[in-house]
This record gives sequence, structure tokens and C-alpha cells, in this order.
Amino acid sequence: MASKKPENMSFEAAIEELDLIVEHLEKGDLALEDALKKFERGVTLAREGQAKLNDAEQRVSILLNNDDSAPLTEFKSPQSE
Repeated sequence: MASKKPENMSFEAAIEELDLIVEHLEKGDLALEDALKKFERGVTLAREGQAKLNDAEQRVSILLNNDDSAPLTEFKSPQSE
């Protein structure tokens, strides 16, 4: 089964997969090449998860900003850059 692209996964699904990868790597019974592939996938999942958190934080910050005189700015998702 092919892995989903992290950018197409929910935050929760990405974290769940990342937890499984960490468990496998901590066991230490993987061949070097397999461990490197899992590590690579884990880094990708972690980066995408961080981007989703940053995106959510920016959206919450915008919503909570009560300053009516503040200039409106376009919301920029890290995925669209």
C-alpha cells in the first residue's frame, strides 16, 4: 500500500503515523536502508505537521485580533508558497 502524501493527510493522521515510525525506529531492528526511509518519512510528516500547526495558529490569531483599525492582509498558507 502506497503512503499518502503528508500534505493530503489530516494533522491527526500524520501524527499517528509519525508515532508508529518512532516506535519502529526505537526498536532498532530495522535494516539501515529501511531505517533511513522511515526516518525520511518521519521528517516529512513532522515538517508538514508543523506547517499545519503554524497555519492554524495564524488563523486563530487573525480571528482573535479585535483591532478594527488594523489593516486587512491576505492570509497566506505555507502550502501555497
